[in-house]
Amino acid sequence: MSNFLSISKSAANHIRKIMEDGTGKALRIGLKKGGCAGMEYTMEYVDEISEADEIVEVDGAKVVIAPTAQMFLFGTEIDYESGLLESGFKFNNPNVSETCG
Repeated sequence: MSNFLSISKSAANHIRKIMEDGTGKALRIGLKKGGCAGMEYTMEYVDEISEADEIVEVDGAKVVIAPTAQMFLFGTEIDYESGLLESGFKFNNPNVSETCG
C-alpha cells in the first residue's frame, strides 16, 4: 500500500475484474477543470503507462496517476460502492475543502 494513494479492497476487486476482461492494463486517474469545487476526477482504462505516471498496485489492480493530478490526490483513498440506485468509485480526499451538495 502506498502513502501516496490507497485503494480499498472493493475498488481493487472492481478494477481487477475489468482489467481481466481485457479493458486496458491500468486505470489512469487524472483531473480536469470543472465541477462545483473547480476540479473533477477523470478515469480511463489505458494500455500504456507514461514514465511520469505514479503507479499504485493493490491485489493485482493497477492504478496510474497522471502527473498533473499527483499533488492533488496525495493521501486519497479510492473506494468502490455498490448500491441499489447507483454504483461507482468514491474518492475520499482529505485535501478537498469544498464538495458538491
